[in-house]
Amino acid sequence: MRTASFDYELPPELIAQEPAPERDRSRLLVLDRATGSVAHLGFGDLEAYLQPGDALVLNDSRVIPARLRAANPQTGTVLEILLLEEQAPGTWHALMRPARKARLQTRLQIQHRDGRPSALRATVVGRNDEGHRFLRFEGADDIRAALAALGDVPLPPYIRRPGGSAAADAERYQTVYAAMPGSVAAPTAGLHFTGRMLDRLRGRGIGIGRVTLHVGLATFAPVKTVRVADHPMHAERYELPETTARLIRHAKAAGRRVVAVGTTSVRVLETAAAASPGDGLAGGSGRTDLFIYPPWRFRVVDALLTNFHLPRSTLLMLVSAFAAPGEVRGTELVLRAYAEAVRRRYRFYSYGDAMLVL
Repeated sequence: MRTASFDYELPPELIAQEPAPERDRSRLLVLDRATGSVAHLGFGDLEAYLQPGDALVLNDSRVIPARLRAANPQTGTVLEILLLEEQAPGTWHALMRPARKARLQTRLQIQHRDGRPSALRATVVGRNDEGHRFLRFEGADDIRAALAALGDVPLPPYIRRPGGSAAADAERYQTVYAAMPGSVAAPTAGLHFTGRMLDRLRGRGIGIGRVTLHVGLATFAPVKTVRVADHPMHAERYELPETTARLIRHAKAAGRRVVAVGTTSVRVLETAAAASPGDGLAGGSGRTDLFIYPPWRFRVVDALLTNFHLPRSTLLMLVSAFAAPGEVRGTELVLRAYAEAVRRRYRFYSYGDAMLVL
């Protein structure tokens, strides 16, 4: 398939710049894969589509304050750092800009949010073929604790507000069940849930399981190749606890559904299924570079709750693969639903509305 097949037009004003006033007050578009029909509801109506015995699978990764500012004391140049993943204690894979100012062995002073120099320092110790840097930090016994004091939530670049990030983003750009620090972008499908809603679902006999996938480059890197299959997918860390695998096995044995919350949860479950013997599903952990695009045979997931994604993104490709078998029909169904969402003025992307694909 060609990457251009996943393009669509979106008026800029439909890109959500703020979260909904309350998490569960967003809108919900429901796409029926069998008929292609679309329903327009509120997120609270999701409960009507879940039945006792279903397994709802959440990604509990927590966003870290991965955006830093640093100065080169020799030149006075100020650089922005987006930490991607810790490679070894004190050494991180990072994106930097302006990248040309981050040559090997450049020593940097990390700044406080107000521009004052902190005790934390970093040295550029490597770069890869894509131009990403590797930074070795010193000056703090606990780098993650230092990030909490110095770093900001790394909001996506399409969220543009006067004055930058709002203080509320530190809470709203996390799911209410976020527990395992490691992501540099939120698993946004889960942002709509409240603790009360999850309690109600448990009370109705709906099983809730957790997986972890730390969102990094694989999730948000744009597809720049002409052919979808040529896109290089980066690996991200994941874990499927055995308790969640058991919940899913029981749901399947009872003829119930596995409902994945977000494309990241889908990738964990389908990665684990590929690594499990036969048609079973076993817990495990590791790194996944699984790239799902049409056509794809899903082994675990029966329904998908997701947000509205960027054109030509790997996320949109995954949703299209889930919508229908084959190379074309699923993409057509999803883009038709997106066009309807545009007409009805849904809010798009990370802080936007939700979509349920059944």
